[in-house]
Order: sequence, then structure tokens, then C-alpha cells
Amino acid sequence: MELLRVSGLNKTFGAHAALSDISFGIRPGEVHALIGENGAGKSTLIKILTGVYSFDSGEIVWQGRNVGIPNPKAARALGINAVHQDRHLIPSFTGYENLFLGTEYPAAMMGAGIRWGEMKARAHKAAEELGVSLPLTQPASLMSPPEKTMLEIVRAMMQDCRLLILDEPTASLTDQESERLFELIDRLTKKGTAILYVSHRLEEILRISDRITVFRNGKNVITVDTKEADQDQLIQWMSGISVQREHRSRAMSGEAVLAVDKLTSSDGKIRNISLTVRKGEITGLFGLAGAGRTELLEAIYGLRGISSGSITVDGKTVTIRSPRQALDHRMVLIPEERKRDALVMPMSVRENMTLSIMDRFRRWLRIDARKERETAAAWMESMKVKASGIEQPVQELSGGNQQKVVFAKALLTQPKVLLCDEPTQAVDVATRGEIHRLLREQADQGNAVLLVTSDLHEMLDIADRLYILREGEIAAEFINDGVTPEQVLQICFQTKKGGNG
Repeated sequence: MELLRVSGLNKTFGAHAALSDISFGIRPGEVHALIGENGAGKSTLIKILTGVYSFDSGEIVWQGRNVGIPNPKAARALGINAVHQDRHLIPSFTGYENLFLGTEYPAAMMGAGIRWGEMKARAHKAAEELGVSLPLTQPASLMSPPEKTMLEIVRAMMQDCRLLILDEPTASLTDQESERLFELIDRLTKKGTAILYVSHRLEEILRISDRITVFRNGKNVITVDTKEADQDQLIQWMSGISVQREHRSRAMSGEAVLAVDKLTSSDGKIRNISLTVRKGEITGLFGLAGAGRTELLEAIYGLRGISSGSITVDGKTVTIRSPRQALDHRMVLIPEERKRDALVMPMSVRENMTLSIMDRFRRWLRIDARKERETAAAWMESMKVKASGIEQPVQELSGGNQQKVVFAKALLTQPKVLLCDEPTQAVDVATRGEIHRLLREQADQGNAVLLVTSDLHEMLDIADRLYILREGEIAAEFINDGVTPEQVLQICFQTKKGGNG
């Protein structure tokens, strides 16, 4: 018997059909993957199942009976919970307090105060039953990305969860952190919990799921047993286009556009780093969590203090103590957290694109609004941003289209050096391909592209040369010619001489 079945589900927003005749089912104890390009309808379906959106027609059958889900409370009462890519935690609250968000805290007699002892005992019992160890006394702001994910899963399971929806759960996790999550998912399914797993990482979809449903343009194309699918077939179902793969290393021995010599940050997160990025190549930075990848980009970009070392752009040593100085030297950062660090979410596509270059549109004491609109419209078209127009708030766009706005904003500064921190995180396969082509074009134009990604397969697909970071230092350098994931991970997991473990 199916736990959940949606039949003939339809949802429109104005003239736009977000979901059209969606029908598929989820069984108890299975990992059911839901995949599709950005805008395919996945988020809309999740919001319907969790009571955020209503649906126009069709039906939802839960454990054999037709149900309505008018609000999130009703979804939780049925046993449907979701862990979203955007964490639903209060940073200043401890793990204990966050676990009880949305539920009543155990109250003392006569309602005077909270029974903290009972609350902590219930929290520890729930975590132990799932085999999860968490620093529950810490505020969420001090927890690592995997700890935050695990915390939200424990919270969901404390509410008698029968269907757990995981929306891009590994987007900010490294490979070994993802392994911990997969182990937890296995424990949950063995207890009979169904998992609806949404991810753009097809490798992990093929590894952990039992069945896969593919959405395209608001319709479900197919539901298939995972063992009957491969990655190229999934991409074709999602996009309607057959896949052609090509990669060849183009590592160059020519002139360095960006050079870093013996760079050490003031906080010691990176030490004695030396690297070069040459014309015509994409250079990758790979390492495990805490290796110093983001910290290195921040030091180069002026977001992190430098105690020693030098940075050279086009053969000239430069001083960069702030992002403004980095921009002055034609350097730009694509940050990992686009919503927090790259975009002003309530502002429009136009305003976000032109935010860093407003001086170009200044005429005396006024802004040339026409020129600004024309510039934004041209970039929106060239970047293939799907939006109603340049005045649409960027918060209303899909994740992939938001990332295209981030790139447009960056490229409008006419950079010579692109520092890219997880630039394809949580975007669909088509958008990922577009970003890869964009980075290759930038390298071909003679610019420096320094790329950080936690996805090792992606790194080996696109990087021409890569540096391996370990414990804040360069551990190895490779020309990407026949390099295997095993070679890279072996270096990542090695312990320095004299170290422990």
C-alpha cells in the first residue's frame, strides 16, 4: 500500500501552470527522488504537500484516504515534515530550543516556566534513537552545515514523521559529510519512514534512491526504478535534450593572470599558500570541510586579513584590504551564500545587476535610468534569466535564475579575476552546464578563474588544474589529466607528519 499518492494535481499562478496533471505515489520505507530543472515544479509540489500552497484540482491520498492539507500544522499532524535547503533554525537558540520549534515546550506545573530537564531528556532520546550526536547546548549559529541538517531531521522525527521531504540536503556538505546523512537516511527507511529526496546531484540520486520521478515544465515525465536509469538518461528526461559529454584538460604553461605567494591569513586559517591561475585555464581548489578553501578566496578578496604574503594580478603586486579595493583591481567574488552575500532579495533583477556599477549610469547628479534599464535587459537576455522582466524581485526567481543574476552582476564589473565559491550549488543540470560554459568563456578570454566546489566529480569535469588544500595549506597540485577521485581523496584524508590520527 502506498503511503502517499497525488493524482491529477494542478496548480496555476495567474496564467502560468506550475503543475499540470501530476500523478505519482510514494511507498513506506523508500527513498523516492524528485528531480527536474529549476522551475520544473518541484518546490511548488513540496509547498502543497507541506500546506504552504493550496492546489487547484486533483487529489492527495494519504494512507488510503483523500485528505486536504490547508496549512503546515495539518501537514505535520499527518506526519509530513520537510527539511529545506534554507535552514529553518533560529541562530541564537540552542539545539534543544530549536528542536522544539513549532511544538509546545514541556511546561512546569501551573504553566510556570519550562521543564528543561524533560525537554533535554526527550531531545537526547530522539537523537540517540537515530544514531545522531549533536552539540545541543550550542546555539545553531555555531553549528556546522551537517549538524544543522541533522538537527532539523531530528526535529522532524520528534513529530511522528512518516514522510520526510529533504530539499537539497547536501548542497552545502562535503562528500564525507554527505556520507553521514546517507547513513541516517538508511536508518530512517529501515524504520519505515518514506523519504522524498530532492537534489540536483544525480550521482547521489542514483546511489541512494529506490525510485525516481522526473518533472519537466510542471509535468511529471516518468517515474522509474532507479536501477533502470543512468545519469545521461535522467538529464535527457529533465531537459528533453540528449547529452553530449566532452572534457579535455587545457592547463596552460603561459602567463599567470593571478598569482598568490606565501599567503598567510591573520587568523591562521590559511598558511603559506602559493598558487597561480594562468590564461586559458580553470584552476580548482578542493579540500575537505575546514581545509581553508573559502578562507583563501576571502583572503584574496580582502574579506579576511593577511599577515604575510603577496597577491599579483597581471604581473603587478596589488594591495587588497577590502572588496572595494578588489573590485578596483578588477577582481570579483561569486560567494557561496548567494541570498546572504550576493543578492538583495527584495530588490529587482535590474537593481541587483547594476548595484556594483551605479557610477557608470551617473550623469552629473542624476542616474541615467534608461541606460541602466537597457543594460539590465541586455544582460538578462544574454544570461537567459527566466523572469517576468527586469523589475521582478529577485526573491521570486528560482535558485538557478538567481545565480544567473549573481553572475551578471559580477561580470558587469568587467573582472580580470573570478573567484568562484560553489557557483553551481543547488542549481539544475542545465544551469550548471551554462555556468560551466560561462567559466570556460571567461578563461578563454584570458581571465583568471579560481573555482571552489565540494562536488569532486564536478571539479574533475571542469578544472584544468587543481590544488588540494588540507588543514589550511597546499597539499598537492595536479594537472587534471587522468586524475581519479580516489587519488584526490587519498591526499585529502592524509594526516600531516607529526599530526594526530
